[in-house]
Amino acid sequence: MIRILKSGQAEVEKVLNKVYEDQAVYEQRVSEILKEVRERGDEAVLEYTARFDKARLTPENLRVSAEEIEEAYRVIDKDVLPALQKARDNIAAYHEKQLQKCWFDPEEDGTVLGQLVRPLERVGIYVPGGTASYPSSVLMNAVPAKVAGVKEIVMVAPPTAGGRIDPYSIVAAAEAGVTEIYKVGGAQAVAALAYGTRTIRKVDLITGPGNIYVTLAKKMVYGQVNIDMLAGPSEILIIADASADPTYVAADLLSQAEHDVLASAVLVTPSEKLAHAVKAEIERQVSYLSRKEILTASLRDYSAIIVTDSLAEAIEMANTYAPEHLELAVEKPFDILGKIKNAGAVFMGHYTAEPVGDYYAGPNHVLPTGGTARFYSPLNVDTFMKKMSIIAYSRDRLEKVGQDIVKLAKVEGLDAHANSIQVRLDKLAKK
Repeated sequence: MIRILKSGQAEVEKVLNKVYEDQAVYEQRVSEILKEVRERGDEAVLEYTARFDKARLTPENLRVSAEEIEEAYRVIDKDVLPALQKARDNIAAYHEKQLQKCWFDPEEDGTVLGQLVRPLERVGIYVPGGTASYPSSVLMNAVPAKVAGVKEIVMVAPPTAGGRIDPYSIVAAAEAGVTEIYKVGGAQAVAALAYGTRTIRKVDLITGPGNIYVTLAKKMVYGQVNIDMLAGPSEILIIADASADPTYVAADLLSQAEHDVLASAVLVTPSEKLAHAVKAEIERQVSYLSRKEILTASLRDYSAIIVTDSLAEAIEMANTYAPEHLELAVEKPFDILGKIKNAGAVFMGHYTAEPVGDYYAGPNHVLPTGGTARFYSPLNVDTFMKKMSIIAYSRDRLEKVGQDIVKLAKVEGLDAHANSIQVRLDKLAKK
């Protein structure tokens, strides 16, 4: 089911450099959907929703109504609501610490430099749906937007064939401060958010994970709107030493493998004894878990247990892989944290299971995948904000440095730039 490999084997490189199917086969279809929605608006959105989700909606019931929100509160398990609210509060508290302030730096000659920080006006969050329930994704996308001060938070999610959205996602949206919810998913939802329709006004930013069609649609509309990232299949890498409990390690690997047949779950350890114990434990736990087919495919095709010569080699391998989720299942995790260079989120020690971060702790679970943690960050408050530079030069400062600016402009052959400064300097010289 899952392979045990030794470092140095050719198979290790294949595991650490995942290769998925060519996306070009989907690009033309996504491009067609975007074009249709851009040109025909609601009509195209509703046609694609009927075709792909089997939900026949109208412009009048495309938006989730106040009555539907009230009904969602009535039908959910009442024990879940307090858990959702606690998770929301934890996420808000964590992201509040990320808020940046405007600043100004006045100087003695009257010059002022500074930066204004402003929230975006209107953002769209995509939440997977249909037959699935992802209230945690609602919270992770909407709460940071709310903390940032975004006034209009628009949620889209694919409906069921009956034209409904999962009630837990609706309640999570209401609790997180979402202002509009629409029953539309797929590339057509991304197009509606990016271009706007009569019913769904366009947004400034689109965040949230989705399938290959959603991901490619976000990629194609970038520039028309901003996007958070291009999320790929989920992945986890665990660095473990002999102190790790094989039961815990196996459970955490499986917690990510169950997401998708393309998900990747990798254990890297210098302990061969632990490697074999985890393999046996994985086989035992898979036997009673519900998503056996997905788990089996993920473990077989994109996962592995890699035995290294040392813990240092395991750390180097993790930095090369740059995983979405990195667990340090070692005796002294803080001793090696300083050596970690690339990861979306780091889970420290034997009791920080990955789902702690997925649902409850507060840090965002929308994380860079596919090695992009080398240069990209988790979804955060800055994603929902923009910064404006403030420049106020005084007369004294311009007289002092103006010729430097003129020289630089002339080097670039931009005489009008130089002239803009020179006419001021000439006039000031006559006073």
